[in-house]
Amino acid sequence: MPLSFRSTRPRTPARVPRLALVAVIMVLLSAGAVIAVREGRVSGLLPERSWGPWTDGGIEGWSTHVRVNGWGDAAEADIHLGKAEDLTLRAYGKTASVTSMMDPTVFTLTPDGRLTARRLSAP
Repeated sequence: MPLSFRSTRPRTPARVPRLALVAVIMVLLSAGAVIAVREGRVSGLLPERSWGPWTDGGIEGWSTHVRVNGWGDAAEADIHLGKAEDLTLRAYGKTASVTSMMDPTVFTLTPDGRLTARRLSAP
């Protein structure tokens, strides 16, 4: 006849500490996601309604369209030289740069939406 073993200390459910740990992890992950979105690091998570309107302009003979995100540190720019060349810049949390191939110009976009151009000297 097997003897049954009974503990004399009170039993606490093992699920309670596990659930508390899961809750803490979920809160930390949610806070990290919010911070990453606000800093512009994960642009794909920024909803379309958080973007401002496209602002049309021109710089160094190029037509430009720039929009800035209202929630995070992010900006996007479309730059066109007629139908000859199209450039796209996305500054998500850091400055982005691109150089055109047809007309040697370097474009720089900052996350606050400031677009600058600098013509390169011909070799």
